Amino acid sequence: MALVEEHTGGNPQGPEKWVRRSLRNLSRDLEGLGHTVSPTTVGRLLDEQDYSPKANRKRLTGPRHPDRDRQFEYIAQQKAAFLAAGLPVVSLDSKKRELVGPFKNAGQSWCRQAQAVNAYDFRTQARGIAIPYGLYVVNLNRGYVEVGTSGNTAAFAVDVLSHWWEKEGRVLFPLAEQLLLFADGGGSNGCRPRLWKWRLQEAVADRFGLAVTVCHYPTGASKYNPVERHLFSRITSNWAGQPLESYPVLLAYIRGTKTETGLCVRARLNRKTYPTKVKVSDEQMASLRLERHKICPRWNYTIKPRSSPD
Repeated sequence: MALVEEHTGGNPQGPEKWVRRSLRNLSRDLEGLGHTVSPTTVGRLLDEQDYSPKANRKRLTGPRHPDRDRQFEYIAQQKAAFLAAGLPVVSLDSKKRELVGPFKNAGQSWCRQAQAVNAYDFRTQARGIAIPYGLYVVNLNRGYVEVGTSGNTAAFAVDVLSHWWEKEGRVLFPLAEQLLLFADGGGSNGCRPRLWKWRLQEAVADRFGLAVTVCHYPTGASKYNPVERHLFSRITSNWAGQPLESYPVLLAYIRGTKTETGLCVRARLNRKTYPTKVKVSDEQMASLRLERHKICPRWNYTIKPRSSPD
């Protein structure tokens, strides 16, 4: 075992260890020391010493933010208050970008014969890209998804929310003057992008006369966002193992996502082009009617309308 000592990783006090060198190279090293051992035998000997082939596992999320628990408690308080008042509580986020065409999709499905797909996932062979951006209405167990074909920008994110409220939200909540949003701490709807706040002011707060309260999840806590657990996970299961051959097929899988608890999902295609690197000036930011909360003000704020809605 002295031969592999310099190439060994793992917890020195635990059972899991691994070797950076291949079995074939270790066999050659042993042969140079006068021991003729096949790579198979080397593997068996390593197994007896608790070595085994292992892949990397994503477990490290970095140091916990000191306000992490405090933010979770505040999100729970805001959620309870809005639900008790009958006000809309909406969780939103973007799903992984998909290639549209005969490409392999993770998962398995029941069929007589596996469907043949492209051997390589080349963007040039795709019929387009699909950027599903969805929202989950916590009050009603309903989902709404727009599939973008341009880019995952803050303007796209707010447009999805605006379209939902115009077509469905204000019908479901006709008396609502406030809206609670749950969003991740980063990405197009993160707590930092200026464009996210600017578009919320213009396209939602001012347009519909809504006071929009936003609560962001701490870094590394996106999986706690209800849209991930109650909507996106269901969509992924529904199209598992099915190539997303075209936009109509993709939309059909999203619309066909249902659960025993009554989840229903609406979806539409959004072909609008959204430019990237759009700048929002200091003057524009100063014009926002944005009020930060006393608790975790970076993550919690309310944007109120500057004028009466159209």
